[in-house]
Amino acid sequence: MAVLRQRGTATAFSEGDRVVGTVAWGDAEDLARAKAVLLAQGSGKRRLGPEALRTALVDLHDFWLSSRAATIGLSDRAALVAVGALGRRELAPWSDLDLVLLHDGRKDVERLADELWYPLWDAGIGLDHSVRTPGQAVQVAATDLRAALGLLEARHIAGDPALSDTVRAAVRQAWRAGIRGRFDELADAAHERWRKVGDVAHRVEPDLKNGHGGLRDIQLVDALAAAQLVDRPAADVVAARALLLDVRTELHRLAGRARDVLRAQDADEVAAALEIADRFELARALSGAARSVAFAAEVGLRSARAALPRRGLAALRRPPVRRPLDSGVVEHAGEVTLARDAGAARDPGLVLRVAATAARTGMPIAAGTLHRLADTAPELREPWPASVRGELLGLLGTGPPLVDVVESLDRTGLWGRLLPEWGAVRDLPPRDRAHVWTVDRHLVEACAQAARLTTRVARPDLLLVGALLHDIGKGRGGDHSEVGESLAGQVGRRIGFGAADVAVLSGMVRHHLLLPHTATRRDLDDPATVTRVVETLGGNGLLLDLLEALAEADALATGPGVWSPWKRVLLHDLAQRCRALLAGEALPGPTPPDEAAAALARAVEADARPQIGLDAGDPATVVVAVPDRMGMLAAAAGVLALHSLEVHAAESATLGGVAVFTFTVSPRFGGLPDPALLRSDLTRVLDGGLALAEALARKERDYAPIAVAPEPLAPPRALWFDDEATGAVVLELRGTDRIGLLHRVAAALEECGADVRWVRASTLGASVVDAFGLGGGTLGRSGRRGIEKAVLAAARGALPYRG
Repeated sequence: MAVLRQRGTATAFSEGDRVVGTVAWGDAEDLARAKAVLLAQGSGKRRLGPEALRTALVDLHDFWLSSRAATIGLSDRAALVAVGALGRRELAPWSDLDLVLLHDGRKDVERLADELWYPLWDAGIGLDHSVRTPGQAVQVAATDLRAALGLLEARHIAGDPALSDTVRAAVRQAWRAGIRGRFDELADAAHERWRKVGDVAHRVEPDLKNGHGGLRDIQLVDALAAAQLVDRPAADVVAARALLLDVRTELHRLAGRARDVLRAQDADEVAAALEIADRFELARALSGAARSVAFAAEVGLRSARAALPRRGLAALRRPPVRRPLDSGVVEHAGEVTLARDAGAARDPGLVLRVAATAARTGMPIAAGTLHRLADTAPELREPWPASVRGELLGLLGTGPPLVDVVESLDRTGLWGRLLPEWGAVRDLPPRDRAHVWTVDRHLVEACAQAARLTTRVARPDLLLVGALLHDIGKGRGGDHSEVGESLAGQVGRRIGFGAADVAVLSGMVRHHLLLPHTATRRDLDDPATVTRVVETLGGNGLLLDLLEALAEADALATGPGVWSPWKRVLLHDLAQRCRALLAGEALPGPTPPDEAAAALARAVEADARPQIGLDAGDPATVVVAVPDRMGMLAAAAGVLALHSLEVHAAESATLGGVAVFTFTVSPRFGGLPDPALLRSDLTRVLDGGLALAEALARKERDYAPIAVAPEPLAPPRALWFDDEATGAVVLELRGTDRIGLLHRVAAALEECGADVRWVRASTLGASVVDAFGLGGGTLGRSGRRGIEKAVLAAARGALPYRG
């Protein structure tokens, strides 16, 4: 812990017996220099930890302010109090000072204020200030919510302590007396802030102060406790406060200025400063802390509303009645609670019945009920009774209301008691930036999405449980699908499914990525693709149906834009082809170019100029007909990228001397371009009038996201698959998406002499998986090495078009 030691006209900063630094005292610039001494400590033994740094900063500012107050004669009939971060002793390196000068009518109060504020301003120290009489302070607190919350935490710094105590006591008494009339304003402000800023637990770049589950929510709970409506924060919230403050302190120290949003590029350095392994472990710790705070704030608001003092006619009304909702479950004052004779010890399904009732009615579970169940509910015997499994399925089938209910159960330990496997995924941050939720929240969101799809499958119970468990293998090392397969079987047996159902449930988890990966990365016209899927599933039609629905629920629960019309069409097409094979029907062959494409090809043969057709369907299709020579696929893909079209698939065919490319596309933003503009630009590219690589580079500079210190990109990888296409091999490129990536890679492939028969492109957030079906005679070991080297070089940087 850092302390101040006065040495004549200087102050020594020390931690234990170790002197950290010494600064001579004078005006406020000396205060700024002393602060700089504290912040200048680098790494290793001389570096103050975040808590010690906050303590040293508070002591430093307290000492200077009290010394300054004594110097200017601020003693009788005046007092200086700190509110905000300094008042709470939570001063981060670049927090503003929030000060109130109290007086009871001193004639020289303006002089006192000037001699306090101006030196701080001149030294560049952020300051929020006010001058009040006790009556004015109480009046402002009665009309301004922000001022009231600040004065509730007022702390005496210098001057007359009796004056500070008087104001603090009066403000707290007025707060308690007037809370009924101010509660709605307080709750509405919190809910609006949550809506505007979002969750700390689930934001890639969370606002540690203002976000849902951030420091202001802890201050909210403190304010409710000051009104004697709720208890002081529990131990988990106290620990969460410490972590949030430590992260914010290190963020200030790293940024060199006030900052409350933890940016992705700063997270590793903040984690290192806190001796946390990496930014993912930091994100996990922050998620757990923020969820504890958010739960405490939400429960606190509900409990406080129920505890508001009743006056006037409201005091004469009868108390709320207890309305039965289900066996052992009643509604009381808008919350789900236990009937008087209910007991978890003799009713094994009570926990899940309470949860299902809350989700079904949209009412929260009372905090007292959650704690009572946590204290009394026994471990369920295995396998679960059918009635208890029915309660679980009833809960899982409620859809979106499931999310808040599971959060309540998890924050009180009940969910982990039902599913011990949940611990490894709780608060686990996603590694893929396409995911917006932690892994545990993603699983619950996927289950909520699956509830909408239960009528599509013959076994909705397996769909719901499979959705809840599909990523349960994450966080344990190894392939999460293989690890999850074993865990899903374990859960299935515990909750009472039979052996056949357990096998299907395990298969769902093992193969939950099979359909979306195959549909978006392989040629669906190739019978080998469909045969491989059916053989992988062991010819199980039920499993196929469940996986199709699970793929949709999983994508919808991942993040915006992951589930698209194109993916829906592909997934349904693959599933239908698999069902046809299972039924013994002939699989459809490759679709030949239609008459419209043939007409474009004839036009090219007539004048050797490129032709383009566009079908604005959902998804849209662009047909490009060009003379059949090297570089045409790259040129066409580049022109589409130049017009902000994202390519999902490409098929190639040759009609006479004309290459016909059929692209499935969607606009990255805005609408579809005019085909005449596409044709004009493609003509210019082929004639040498448009430098495509340079145009794409300019577009990337203009439109790519800008970051001050961007994260290092994951290195691209190339993988080969020999047995997943008929008469071709599959090259799969995994990397970071960039404007014009397909153009560069196609150019590299064409320059290597590779025969590109089809392309599938799958984009997930900033990541991309492009699969190329390659034929030709250049695919021996040496040919593959050359192709792989060229493709990886293209993925890392620009490759100029050579038409």
